[in-house]
Amino acid sequence: MGTAPYQRIVEDVKRQLHTGALQPGDRLPSTRELAKQWKVALATASHALKVLAQEGVVKALPRVGTVVAGGSSRAGATRATADSTRERIVRAAIAMADDEGLPALSIRGVASKLGMPVMSLYRYVASKEVLLVMMAEAAFADEKLPREPPPGWRAQLELAARLEWRVFKRHPWLARVVNLTRPQPQPGALAFADWVMRALQETRLPAREMMHVHILLHTFVQGIAVNLESEADAIAQTGMNDEEFMRQSQSLFRQVAMSGRFPHFAKVLTDLPTGFDLDFDELFEQGLRVWLDGLEARLAKRPQTRGPSPAHMRT
Repeated sequence: MGTAPYQRIVEDVKRQLHTGALQPGDRLPSTRELAKQWKVALATASHALKVLAQEGVVKALPRVGTVVAGGSSRAGATRATADSTRERIVRAAIAMADDEGLPALSIRGVASKLGMPVMSLYRYVASKEVLLVMMAEAAFADEKLPREPPPGWRAQLELAARLEWRVFKRHPWLARVVNLTRPQPQPGALAFADWVMRALQETRLPAREMMHVHILLHTFVQGIAVNLESEADAIAQTGMNDEEFMRQSQSLFRQVAMSGRFPHFAKVLTDLPTGFDLDFDELFEQGLRVWLDGLEARLAKRPQTRGPSPAHMRT
């Protein structure tokens, strides 16, 4: 014989208590909500709540409803426990996006990974969009900037860019989540921005130019990083990595490139060493060097800000 429908509801509530998804004082769904969620009769849902009450797991409170025993209201759950559950949800979502890619991420999938009912997640995360913001914050917060910066603005920008590149490499989906035009006030990401702004103080650039430099440096890193998940998606869809794909399409690619319509590109292609690889780390390092060289050259052409003359400094 299978488990009775009411017993499945009872066991699910107990499992949520065991995993921490439900805490003392949390309100349970109403009889009608349970019946709809489990696709059972109202009498079955009512019987499940009655059994839970008889076992001392839940209790009914006037004008509140059925709550988990041990607290007077949902507010009775401690903030620390709620934060801990929210952290588990975010970490599970990050692991899923890291392993399966951003398109595979869903609230339902995260709930399944944690063994929690889907609806219980919405008590901690309002929507998938909110979850993505929380994931991005956690990803950036994991990469700590050093307490003391190295000397010189250039070394400080190099360090910030490399750390951000490391974050994007660890979480390839992240480059698609970060939004340049609608940024979120996330402490983890703002720590990087603050580091860059401090480094740029030394350059004495106007505030507007400092902001432009900060955004351009970030978009340089993000612009390369966005290809990391694109490549992962392509591998998942075709079963081929970039080297295998190029080997398969090399003949047709060279035929088009060498058609005579693109002589300059064809010459470079001919002069390339055999087995040229697109190494994202190498591309990042070379691009960062060129980017910073350009900024350094531009700063060198700016008129130097002179301090006050000795006469002006006399009292």
